Amino acid sequence: MQRGVSAQSTILEWLIRCYRLLLYAYPTHFRQEYGIWMVQLFRDEVRVILQDGNTAVLLHFLLQTALDLTKTVFIEHIAALFNLHIEGEIMSYHDAVKALSENPAELEQLYQDAVKAGQKKAFQQAIDANFQDAPSNLLLAGWFHRLQFAAKKAKQLIVEWSWVLPLALLNGLLFWWLLQEEQFTMQLVGGPNAPQDFLPIVFLVGAPLTALFLLIYFAHMNKQNWRITAVSATIPLIAAGYVYFIYGRTGVRPFQEQYLTLALIHLPILAWVCVGIFFLFRHRDAKSRLQFLLKSAEVIVVGGIFVGVLFAFFGITIDLFDALNVDFSESLMQLLFGGGLGIVSVIAPAIIYNPTLPPKEQSSFQGFQRLISAVMQVLLPLTFLVLIIYIGFIPANFRAPFDNRDVLITYNVMLFAVVGLLVGATILHPTDSPPERDRWLRRLVLGVTVLTLVVSLYALSAIIFRTINDRLTPNRMAFIGWNVINIGLLALVLAMQWQARANQWLEGLYRTFSLGTAVYTAWVIIIILTTPWFFNVNQGQIETLPLTVQRVVFEEPSPVLLKCHRSPHIYLLDNGEKRWIDNIETFNERGYMWEDVNFVPCEELRAVPDGNTIPANAGSPPQP
Repeated sequence: MQRGVSAQSTILEWLIRCYRLLLYAYPTHFRQEYGIWMVQLFRDEVRVILQDGNTAVLLHFLLQTALDLTKTVFIEHIAALFNLHIEGEIMSYHDAVKALSENPAELEQLYQDAVKAGQKKAFQQAIDANFQDAPSNLLLAGWFHRLQFAAKKAKQLIVEWSWVLPLALLNGLLFWWLLQEEQFTMQLVGGPNAPQDFLPIVFLVGAPLTALFLLIYFAHMNKQNWRITAVSATIPLIAAGYVYFIYGRTGVRPFQEQYLTLALIHLPILAWVCVGIFFLFRHRDAKSRLQFLLKSAEVIVVGGIFVGVLFAFFGITIDLFDALNVDFSESLMQLLFGGGLGIVSVIAPAIIYNPTLPPKEQSSFQGFQRLISAVMQVLLPLTFLVLIIYIGFIPANFRAPFDNRDVLITYNVMLFAVVGLLVGATILHPTDSPPERDRWLRRLVLGVTVLTLVVSLYALSAIIFRTINDRLTPNRMAFIGWNVINIGLLALVLAMQWQARANQWLEGLYRTFSLGTAVYTAWVIIIILTTPWFFNVNQGQIETLPLTVQRVVFEEPSPVLLKCHRSPHIYLLDNGEKRWIDNIETFNERGYMWEDVNFVPCEELRAVPDGNTIPANAGSPPQP
């Protein structure tokens, strides 16, 4: 018993020392005024948790404290720099609580105002500090014990480590094993050349495996119907197996590479959706879906912190041993990084999600929702201004996305970011915001939506133009689908806002974004299932081509442009035929690049049958 108490005291003192060091990140005047109370409150909180002996609750509290400290340090430095008073700072309620320590009604009203402002934690800290100064004050004593009890109940995050750790370790070991085994490396196949290694299969099955272990744990904790769990866990695994066994049918190697890359992007989304099915099976309303989305953002933040700390630790360790001329084997490196990623992928969601609660009752880290909402809403007017300026520059550079693939990719990435911004700025919108602020937020959302819709139509026209003038590829099919969905959702936002009343506009956005998750999910499934069959090539047709041309077809991305050294003519290979491009102007108008031209022996190029010229009225095609 004494040994346990001694260990708790050691941990407590060590954590307090670390916390005191972190307080030096605050401005000096703030630390001198409030530091002693913050340390006292931290000591009391940790002492209670250590006495309960719940490691999961301690980890959750420390992570929440770190996030709160990061946010308030930034706020206080901004306040000090510009000599501003920021509402809701950590100890802003101290004087008010002291003045109302004999007035129960006013103190209750102050508490309700703090809750509405998202400053419940600051109010609690002020109560704790004043109670330390006046322990005989019955009103403060009542509030102190009331808030302590509420805080203790809120921290009852139950994580069964006896399940989480074995599942996380098993996931990590599978990641490590799949990284090690060469037979589990996906290869680009086809044509006369030898198979080409692409990526280890762990990149394909990592997300489905993680979803499987998470759902096993969640089902154990939730006592939910195991049929739903089995279906949710099996779908991503079946999809990954489907991709692995079918990707070779995609045909040429560039298309295989594009399909596998798309699968690596879409399979984690499908796995995330299946975990969402588990939580949302009995809660299918729009707000529950959006709350699940918010919790998923927390998982990304916490998981990113864990991964960053883990990789930094391993990196420093490797560098230390490297200084002693001790090299880690490749297998050990795979164990540290691959296995560590597999472990974190299970632990982070298990800590964040409480499977015993419905999505609406999930707790969030203190201030996390308000922080995201504030950042997104600050970015809205900036995004509106950037879009206006950008649209103004489009006429002078109208053909840029039509001629340059990289510009088009940048457009699409930007559009996804703006759609995410619209979701973040509205999903977390506080219901008690002032009417004037509410009106301006709605105007900004509508303005950004209109401008984004214009740019989306412009980007979609560029993709369709390039597709018509060249051919459909897996990447183009995926991006056309995403653009059509985004355009549809943006148009639906405008339509619903046109009909919505002033006090109902948020509900319209919630329904739109909720519908969007279902449509995005459907497109993910379509991409995974149908792409190999859309782009399956005629192997027999290709095998009739000369050997050098076959190598080009299977190795080079579309379009396949052919030329021989002794001839000035350039040809497009299409359906096993060579199509002569009549001049350099036509070549440039179709968006072709000189670096995409492949040189083959003239005699082999002559052996390829002639097809229609480009353009069709160019006359008889010359031979190379």
